[in-house]
Amino acid sequence: MIKKVSIYSYIFIGLVLAFIYIPLIVMVIFSFNELGSQTVYQGFSFKWYGDIFKNPELSKAITNTLMISIISTVIATILATLAALGLSKQKKIFREIVLGVNNIPILSPDILTAVAFLLFFIALSIEPNMMTMIIGHVTISAPYAFVTIYPKVRGLDPNIQEAAYDLGATPIKALFKVILPQLSGVILAGAAMAFTISFDDYIVSQLAGGGVSNISIYLYSLNRGIEPSVNALSTIIILAIGIKVVYDLVKSKNEREGEE
Repeated sequence: MIKKVSIYSYIFIGLVLAFIYIPLIVMVIFSFNELGSQTVYQGFSFKWYGDIFKNPELSKAITNTLMISIISTVIATILATLAALGLSKQKKIFREIVLGVNNIPILSPDILTAVAFLLFFIALSIEPNMMTMIIGHVTISAPYAFVTIYPKVRGLDPNIQEAAYDLGATPIKALFKVILPQLSGVILAGAAMAFTISFDDYIVSQLAGGGVSNISIYLYSLNRGIEPSVNALSTIIILAIGIKVVYDLVKSKNEREGEE
């Protein structure tokens, strides 16, 4: 028997979606505002999108953010994947200890991690710079990539790997030809998590970056509130995310239709 969904359920879902998306919609609308006001809309214009590249500080922050996020994401994803593969072969007690330790940086406030990094670099007489910021971002993003990848690794059929060895594959060849192809989807998901954590970080970037500016630091340094060009940049990011979500939905739908 199919239970009817109450109208109140739809109302509740609608309110939740409105609470999440109305601020984003308002931001997108004002990114096309002719005026620099964040409250009064007057005329449609693309000029704030052009200002993204005319503002040298914002352009530099964007470049630094993309460079740091991409590099740290690649390193964090590789480390998380290898750690997940290695941990899956260990004894249960050791796995539980490592999983518990991995949760510490996830549950700890960012300020603690940032201060720890600052003291660590001071103790080693290392001047904070872009490289130290990348190290900090790898440290805070790798645990998120790990918890995304590890469950899938644990669910792999060990007989497939053994079959590859029986057919003459070396461990390296089995890794790249057998194991990693089965993990490609979840590795991309872990990379997306790592990229998001790195792209959005402020506290670790501020203390471990040594004056290197990324988007988060740039936004916090604004004295006159959010600039319209920031709305334009945020709209571009939302558009890129929307395209990726639609692509994944279409791809998933086509795969289901192909299986049927």
